Amino acid sequence: MSAPPGRSESPPGRSGEGAPPGRARRGPVRAVRAVPWRFDLPASLVVFLVALPLCVGVAVASGVPAELGLVTGIVGGLVVGALPGSSLQVSGPAAGLTVLVYEAVQEYGAGALGLLVLATGLLQLAMGALRLGRWFRAMSASVVHGMLAGIGLTLLFGQLYALADRRAPSTGPEKIAGLPALLRDAVTGAATPAAVALGVATLLVLAFWKYLPAQVARTVPAPLAAVGLAAAVTASADLPVARIRVSGLLDVVRLPERDALGGLASTAGVGTVLAFTLIASAETLFSAAAVDRMHHGPRTDYDRELTAQGVGNTLCGLLGALPMTAVIVRSATNVQAGARTKASRVLHGLWLLLFTALLPGVLGLVPLTALAAVLVHAGAKLVPVRRIVGLCREHRGEAVVLAVTAVSIITTDLFEGVLIGIGLAVVKSAWQTSHLQIAVEELPPPEAPEPVAAGGAAGPELTRAPLRVRLSGNATFLRLPRLLDALERLPADRPVELDWSGLRHLDHACTVALSTWAEQHRARSSAPLAVEPPLPTVA
Repeated sequence: MSAPPGRSESPPGRSGEGAPPGRARRGPVRAVRAVPWRFDLPASLVVFLVALPLCVGVAVASGVPAELGLVTGIVGGLVVGALPGSSLQVSGPAAGLTVLVYEAVQEYGAGALGLLVLATGLLQLAMGALRLGRWFRAMSASVVHGMLAGIGLTLLFGQLYALADRRAPSTGPEKIAGLPALLRDAVTGAATPAAVALGVATLLVLAFWKYLPAQVARTVPAPLAAVGLAAAVTASADLPVARIRVSGLLDVVRLPERDALGGLASTAGVGTVLAFTLIASAETLFSAAAVDRMHHGPRTDYDRELTAQGVGNTLCGLLGALPMTAVIVRSATNVQAGARTKASRVLHGLWLLLFTALLPGVLGLVPLTALAAVLVHAGAKLVPVRRIVGLCREHRGEAVVLAVTAVSIITTDLFEGVLIGIGLAVVKSAWQTSHLQIAVEELPPPEAPEPVAAGGAAGPELTRAPLRVRLSGNATFLRLPRLLDALERLPADRPVELDWSGLRHLDHACTVALSTWAEQHRARSSAPLAVEPPLPTVA
């Protein structure tokens, strides 16, 4: 008997017919399990090659040993990668926290870093338990992009000095002010010529690698190619440039120091922990939203992902490593490489562990100027140029919020800059939603009988036409000056009808102002005043 149209006969052992009892389902199950590994294994290798130079570069720029960045990457892969939340985004040390970590290390010491990260992890665990992860989606996108732009520019300005083997100034304005002198030294040769040439060459490789044939560009990630070429040139030519200092993995891992607890109990220390938590959580969950748009697999559970990040940062804190976030660069690479399950990110952590344990000496060949070039490139990519251009054309208010947030981060610090951006976004939203329409119209005047004069005839006399003031929209304290200006311009000798029935919201400040104006108008005017509906009684 032939198979129905559109179907093919199943061979024995693959489906129900002709298969031995109890074995009908084994073939499809083996196929389902085997297919993801065909994609996840090569994807994990690609993510590993992208993560390796970034983990090292972020650690060096943060002022801690390079191995600590790898420890965070390993924990992000082996531990967070196996936890529920998001299936394809990859966690590790992020360039977005580099500036804040560096400032914390300089202020509190490297021994306090573990306590800061541990506190961050515990806060994230509490937030995940309270199901606060979804609320991060209420953050203004302009503030987030302004935060990333401020971080990117600060990172870029600082690493330009490292690219020339120079020490960067401590504050953002000082870094910007020193750029002309740095450029002059680089051009005249006062800076280390070999470091400048190698750093610029690494930047060029990073910028133009994507224009190579697709097979080459996809097989070897640009950061790995740029750093590998720089290390090879440095070793072969024995260039006089600074290189990474390598210690053993166990030598750099340290438990949190109790002596640093007193300094972190201050207001500045608590603010640093809150900044770590806010930025790490926001970057993770916004990265999750972006990654979810890139694939058709399971969506991210924001609360579980926040809990997973809390577990990872708690463990990183106990090991004295860098804080972690979900990183959009590695996550996008994972999706684009064809990963199907979380196995790819777990394997990438395994490859990082094997590399760190078996080949630590390779890191000592990498010049610092090459890592600085990688971070300059990463910082530039954090600045959302296209989004800024689009906002300037369509939503200038959002562009102002983005720009103010970025400039505030550069001129103050990360935590204060983000708070300024959030405050400005709230004020802007309140101002935009507080639309108040004030319409003043003249009503037809009523007719009054004219007294009959001697020898004359009676005739109508027009009295002064009344004014009707219609209020609609939302009357809040933000619009109070405009409302009072309009009411106080009304003539005192004409009847007035105040109609506020069109208001959707009347706050207490406007209620008090309207009641006070009505009392004063009645006291100084002989013309009647009608208010419909009657105003609420205020205390």
